[in-house]
Amino acid sequence: MPEIDRWADAKCRQQEPDAMFVRGSEQNKAKETCKSCLVRAACLAEALDNQIEWGVWGGMTERERRSLLRRRPMHSWSQVVAAAEAHAEEQRLPLDLNGYLSLEEAG
Repeated sequence: MPEIDRWADAKCRQQEPDAMFVRGSEQNKAKETCKSCLVRAACLAEALDNQIEWGVWGGMTERERRSLLRRRPMHSWSQVVAAAEAHAEEQRLPLDLNGYLSLEEAG
């Protein structure tokens, strides 16, 4: 059975690779690319689970990811991100990992 390329639908694949590895206000443009990406959740989980230090992944900058990892150390982010994505779809909202984690802490 052939392996499926789960990254084939990533919106960033339609851009120059360096477009996601920028600094300052350019990071906001890179994050915009992620907003409607079909693999956003998987991308973010990949970056968090592997502590990728550079670039915008899954709509978060390296600074945002480091902050999240310090506040919420976890063994596997894949499950958390998948649950947040399911919650967002159920509520018909965009994926907001920080918002989901706040709800999880409160409930």
